[in-house]
Amino acid sequence: MSKHLLFYLFFTGVFGLLIWFIIVQGKQLEAGRDLSGQSLEIPATTTQASPLEAWGQSLTDNLAQPLSLLLLQIAVIILCSRLFGFLFGKFGQPAVIGEIIAGIVLGPSLLGWLWPQVSGWLFRPDSLPTLQFFSQLGLLLFMFIIGLELDVSLLKNKAQAAVVVSHAGIVFPFFLGVWLAYGLFSQFAPGGVSFVAFGLFMGIAMSITAFPVLARIIQERGLTQSPLGALAITCAAADDVTAWCLLAAIVALIQAGTVMTALFTVLLAVIYVGLMFLGVRPLLQRLSARYGQPGQVNKTFVAALFSVLFLSALATEVIGIHALFGAFLAGAMMPSAPAFRHWLIARIEDVSLVILLPLFFAFTGLKTQVGLLNNGALWLVCGLIILVAVVGKFGGSLIAARFTGQSWADSCAIGALMNTRGLMELVVLNIGYDLGILSPTIFTMMVLMALITTFMTTPALSLIDYLSRKRLPAQNHSVSKVF
Repeated sequence: MSKHLLFYLFFTGVFGLLIWFIIVQGKQLEAGRDLSGQSLEIPATTTQASPLEAWGQSLTDNLAQPLSLLLLQIAVIILCSRLFGFLFGKFGQPAVIGEIIAGIVLGPSLLGWLWPQVSGWLFRPDSLPTLQFFSQLGLLLFMFIIGLELDVSLLKNKAQAAVVVSHAGIVFPFFLGVWLAYGLFSQFAPGGVSFVAFGLFMGIAMSITAFPVLARIIQERGLTQSPLGALAITCAAADDVTAWCLLAAIVALIQAGTVMTALFTVLLAVIYVGLMFLGVRPLLQRLSARYGQPGQVNKTFVAALFSVLFLSALATEVIGIHALFGAFLAGAMMPSAPAFRHWLIARIEDVSLVILLPLFFAFTGLKTQVGLLNNGALWLVCGLIILVAVVGKFGGSLIAARFTGQSWADSCAIGALMNTRGLMELVVLNIGYDLGILSPTIFTMMVLMALITTFMTTPALSLIDYLSRKRLPAQNHSVSKVF
């Protein structure tokens, strides 16, 4: 027997006996004390249950605790999101499509329809606020990443063509969205919502392009270094910046209620943006030169960056233009060194995209009730919304791209890419739903529109590639080289 084992047995044995001795002596201190108030109240049914039943009931009670339920919800959501993302990836679709569908599957549209008791227990109403807070945190981190990934140099290099295409791809679908809202307002707008709010929000919802999803599609198809890919990414970046500015102004107008109050909100927003560009950004650049070298980043500096993120989000939330705008701008204000940005994105992505963002998809799915579309007329309206969305975004971008000198094939490809909505559309729709502008029925129709327009991007690009090769097999144009 080794000396280590002898020491272990002696040490634990001696102090174990001493602990037992103190407990025995301590029992004598209970004399004359009323301990009835210290006893645990055990339900009568539990006292008569068998030990196995009592143990099972204890496990059930522990699982129903708020923390246990939240951990179970997160685990189920993550596993379901990864599974659906993997399956849709096998069909050449972005993983985000599968993750969005996973959220809908976990909501009342499928799980709540097939197993209402399971759905009601897993996502019981009193647990949803906590889930929502975590999903909002995931959104803030995601928008921060979008700001970090925004390459302002792209906007400079191809500014003229990008502005024409992106703004045409905003104005035309915006017009169609307002026109569509005119026909839908009487039947589908929630009570107490003005046509201005409903119309403007439908317009901006039709105008969004999902920059991150589009960028990943371009990367997966090997278009990143091509003229077509560079132009499409630039157009999407310009589209996102413009659309988010418009959305901020619209939210400010809706939240303020009057034009004059909205002007004060916009004025505060302009002051805030000016402070970020003229004060925060130069300061972060100087700090980055000293503390932000990849591999030797000072943790205090990282803490300062996250403080900027959350304070920026707080500022825009207080101003009245939603915390997501502050998170996006905070990302854009980060030090411009590509190596540092990539390092920071890599640290945030795993937590944001893998853990927290699926909670947002699930929470969106809980608000999406496909069962509300319970007759043919409602499905026709949903089809009309999808048609207007495709015509507006695809058609407007295609015409503008052709006007700037792109080939028909490249113009069609740009139109298909700009028609991608994905996660960004869900963010906008959730803002509208939370503000009470979109009814559950319209919200569901718009979520389906976001799914279908994103789903059709990859097949549309493949079809355009096939038709362009078949029509012009001998010509050496950009699509046939890079698709």
